[in-house]
Order: sequence, then C-alpha cells, then structure tokens
Amino acid sequence: MREWLTVRDINPDTMKAISDGVLQHGRALSEARGGQAEAIACSLMENGALIGGASGRTEFRRLFVNYLWINAQWRGTRLGTQVLHKLEALAVERACVDALIETLDDDVARWYTRCGYRLIAHVPEYCGPWSRHTLLKVLVTTGATSGLNSASHTEVGNS
Repeated sequence: MREWLTVRDINPDTMKAISDGVLQHGRALSEARGGQAEAIACSLMENGALIGGASGRTEFRRLFVNYLWINAQWRGTRLGTQVLHKLEALAVERACVDALIETLDDDVARWYTRCGYRLIAHVPEYCGPWSRHTLLKVLVTTGATSGLNSASHTEVGNS
C-alpha cells in the first residue's frame, strides 16, 4: 500500500536517505565522467582559537568553494583574502585550473571580484531581496605545469 507522508511525518533518517540518494546518484554520474569529488578545507587558528576558514570540494579540476568565514573581530584585516588564497593554492596542488563560488551578498560578490573572480551569472531577487551571484576565477593559466605558478596570492580587498 502506498502512503504519502509530509514533513511533519517524515523522520530524520528518511530525510537523510533522500538527500543521500541524490548525492549518490550525482556522484555516480560524476565518477562515470572522470570526476572524483574530494573535500578540501583550511582553517586559521590563533592561540588555539579558530579565527577563520574555508571549505568546499574539488572535482573536474575545479575548486567549488562552499563556505568562507572569518570571525567578526578579525574581519577587515585581510585574513579573508589569505584564507581564500590558501584554499585556492591547495586546489592548484590538486591540479585544479579554476574556482567557482556563489553568494547572495552584493558586497561579498564585489569583494570576490577584487580577489580575481569574475561574475558569470546573476539572478536578481533570487531569494527575497537577495540576488544570487556566481563567480569564477582562473587559477592556472594555459601552459602552467603545476604548483602555484599562477594562483593569485596578492592580498586585495578586505574580508
């Protein structure tokens, strides 16, 4: 007998099975086409306390940045730029050639452009008053062999 359940009646294990099923299907498609997703992250500590970090994944020679965070007291000190560049450098070590990031914050999108990203998609009023910005940055120029040859390490902007 088939039965429809709605959010009130669906337990957390069922919700997780649904999301896991989508992820497993996507991963199977990705791996069949030569993509192997691998988590990537870096964090910055001071005297044992977390002051910032970034995380995402690498896949298809691309860095996908999911999160970049700097503790409020450290914002405006260029640590955000340093964290972003560290994550990019780690991705270059994995042979990534570019990086993709999204934000709903107009000011953050402008900051990413100052860090070398270019806007490739913009959806106004994507979520209420916020617009969705998708930005891409080339990490390795044509002819670069490996390492940090052309990953940007200039501190620009602020976090």
